[in-house]
Amino acid sequence: MNSIFRNRVLYLFLLLTLFINPASATHSSDLGKLLIEKGLITQQELDSLQKSEETTLSTADQDSIVEKVAKKVKAESPFTAGYGKKGFFIKSQDGNWQTNLRWRAQMRYTGTEDEHNAEMRRLRMKIGGHGYQPWLKYYFEVDLQPSRDSDDSSSKSSARVIDYRITMDKYKWLSFRVGQWKINYNRERVDSSGKQTFVERSIVNSVFTVDRQMGAMVFGRLFPGTLGDMRYYAGVFNGEGRAVNNDDQDMLYMGRLQWNFLGRDLKWRQSDVGYHEKPAGNIAIAAATNSGKCTKWSSSGCGNLSGFEDETTAAEGQFDIDQAMIETAFKYRGFAWQQEYHWKDIKDNVNGTDSKLKGGYAQAGYFFHNLIPAVPKNLELAARYAFVDEPNSADVTKTDKRKEYTAAVNYFISGHNNKLTLDYSHLKDDDAFTGSDSERRVRVQWDVSF
Repeated sequence: MNSIFRNRVLYLFLLLTLFINPASATHSSDLGKLLIEKGLITQQELDSLQKSEETTLSTADQDSIVEKVAKKVKAESPFTAGYGKKGFFIKSQDGNWQTNLRWRAQMRYTGTEDEHNAEMRRLRMKIGGHGYQPWLKYYFEVDLQPSRDSDDSSSKSSARVIDYRITMDKYKWLSFRVGQWKINYNRERVDSSGKQTFVERSIVNSVFTVDRQMGAMVFGRLFPGTLGDMRYYAGVFNGEGRAVNNDDQDMLYMGRLQWNFLGRDLKWRQSDVGYHEKPAGNIAIAAATNSGKCTKWSSSGCGNLSGFEDETTAAEGQFDIDQAMIETAFKYRGFAWQQEYHWKDIKDNVNGTDSKLKGGYAQAGYFFHNLIPAVPKNLELAARYAFVDEPNSADVTKTDKRKEYTAAVNYFISGHNNKLTLDYSHLKDDDAFTGSDSERRVRVQWDVSF
């Protein structure tokens, strides 16, 4: 135990001894002198303690002395604890060590014309902080109960570590990160599922995301606060997805350049919950390339789109992936906008096919209380359109077209930390062989973090 902290506890114990048997203080002048020397009580307070066996301190005097001791202990103890914007925390007084702990649950109901389902979509434990120096940061996240289909193995619902990373950002213009995380390719994916406008990401995500990868990245912010304000990201990764070792010499390379054209940065989160008094926006471009067994990635790791060889049987380096995207985002006085447009080229080196995919989404949300005071202040209305043109599952030389139309209502009880979301979607699928099909979907979700 730290010597300073041990002494504070000892002094508190001695003081309480005086309260229990104040008459003994008459024969314990050394104890009284020690308490005065350490600044825990005054001579006047000690005299009051030592009056006589029959004399009892008033409740106010006792509270005053105890409060002084408590403040002294708190000020000189090596650590403090409490609850802040990142959850429960414990940190050192010198600021060089801190650990934050947060729990999150995402409870969802989904109803379609063919299925009704209640699920614990995400149940997460998040631990992060810094050590040695405030700029040496760490973070890891555990998914405690992933949902699975009835025909999946029980291993599909096992707890799993999905993020673990160490970041050095002593210099804002040049930072370094190593580990596994959702690499900074596109906004929709990097935005936490707990900080989104809709119940879930768009249909674009599963086709074009680069998702979680293991590797290293340099990034930084240049010319902050000016019209040249920008962020850059460049990294190299295994390319095999979450928790999978690379089995060849090929790596995944990714780059992103983001221009904050109004000189203000936008955090990785949706909806203008913070109500930007000044407008903020960005335009970003990104690209990634990889050669391996995967044609898509997700939280489950490496996978393949319909129509392509399964990743478990694909040859090493069978698929060459080249993809790019352009993105815009904007927030101002309760209005939030973001949009992405993606291109993806998949070259199958075994079967000799070259498939080109494209897709995109655009979404906007607004807190109408700013226009109509009768509307609750914490209520947001939002809409999204998305489309994907992708290879047909039976013949990758043919193209299927999918579209999504979604409307949402959010009620923020405590920002993104505690919110209710209701969204309604109309999903259309134009198959190159079987024709058109459509589905209507309703989802209700409570997302809460502690």
